[in-house]
Amino acid sequence: MSTLQASAQNQLRQFVEQIERLEEEKKQLASDIRDKYTEAKAVGFDVKALRQIVRLRKKTNAERQEEESVLEVYMHALGMLDEPPPSQHIVDAMIAAE
Repeated sequence: MSTLQASAQNQLRQFVEQIERLEEEKKQLASDIRDKYTEAKAVGFDVKALRQIVRLRKKTNAERQEEESVLEVYMHALGMLDEPPPSQHIVDAMIAAE
């Protein structure tokens, strides 16, 4: 394997150093986020619920509704819900129509 030219070596070094800096920033941000959850817990908020809210806020309303529908169908299939979810009625009607 041939050695890299000086300009390519410098460019490679810059990429590696930039990635290392970003990794350090990411580590610091993760620490800051943990601290915020700890603060929230200290004043009585449920951290598990907060994490779920943060995850949900990243999704569109349509994505959340689709996820909830699938979850309800699965929960019903496993006997975790007494009545089939509204979306299951639609699926049942489509199957019956075939």
